[in-house]
Amino acid sequence: MKCPLCASPDNKVIDSRVVKETASIRRRRECLDCGHRFNTIEEVQREGLMVRKRDGRREEFDRDKMVDGIRKATIKRPVDVEQIQLLVNDVIEDLMKDYEYEIPGHAIGERIMIRLKQIDPIAYVRFLCVYKDFREIDELMKELSDLKT
Repeated sequence: MKCPLCASPDNKVIDSRVVKETASIRRRRECLDCGHRFNTIEEVQREGLMVRKRDGRREEFDRDKMVDGIRKATIKRPVDVEQIQLLVNDVIEDLMKDYEYEIPGHAIGERIMIRLKQIDPIAYVRFLCVYKDFREIDELMKELSDLKT
């Protein structure tokens, strides 16, 4: 693990904690060269996992695509990187309980929306607009009125 400040590979783990209800470990590290402290999250890699898209195509599961989508929805919102990482870990753990090798794309989006709604309602609406691909303003207004009640 390289230091994000000076890129030195020399660091030590100061603290390790299991992230609640997931198979992830949060580690606090200190760079031995510059003294910078930073966090990492360690998780189990899942090999061979596929996503079935709406149009029937299949593609390899990509955790980074989830992170990017959530990051775009949370731009200029009070949601930090660690919250996003924990959200993604939580979604993946939840999906692993229900699906073994192939995950429907809609299941990923639905689970992300559920968690974003709890973290930040504005980020939820942003994600919802892209995920649901609204064609009419009335569709969006219905979703917003459901959110408000």
